Amino acid sequence: MYTKERILDAALTLFSENGYNGTSVEQIAKIVGIKAPSLYKHYRGKEEILNALIDSAEARYEEMFGSEKQIGKIPENREEFIKVTMERISFTMRDPVIRKTRMLLVQEQFRNERIAEVTTMHQLDGIQGMFAKIIKEMMGKGIVKEDDPYLLSVELTAPAVLQIARSDRQPQSEKDALESIEKHLRHFCDVYMKARQLKGKVD
Repeated sequence: MYTKERILDAALTLFSENGYNGTSVEQIAKIVGIKAPSLYKHYRGKEEILNALIDSAEARYEEMFGSEKQIGKIPENREEFIKVTMERISFTMRDPVIRKTRMLLVQEQFRNERIAEVTTMHQLDGIQGMFAKIIKEMMGKGIVKEDDPYLLSVELTAPAVLQIARSDRQPQSEKDALESIEKHLRHFCDVYMKARQLKGKVD
């Protein structure tokens, strides 16, 4: 791992545990095994490190989870929809980089305008917009009943966001949180997916 990556890794851990203001450049440098002046050869300071962390996490999230711009393959049936959605949720709950970044965002959202925007995007606007597009495409294929796709996306994602937050606060509840999310997801499919699709299986 290159020094710049080690700096980001150390900073993310410290920021997620101690907060941005509770972490010093000296602490980051110490974990990396360099002196503070050497750190400045790679980043101008904490703010640049923070922005680099957010950029890196957003790119990782879009690649592995998806976004409004990258919704991925549209599921062909109920079981495929559940499988793909649970894979996405498991990733966002268990990936160490994304989990630490989310903990950082929650702590700093009231002190940093960019972090506030990123937090809103990932917990509300972005995830709801992404699933609204997926649901609309599935409506077009006759899989989901005709309705307001954005309202359905809110109904689908809100409980998951709450359960993910619960798991972040209480890691021992991760298994229960995932089970609760899947139970809600299956209920959503029972209510909004057309009867002819309820027995669909993944090829």
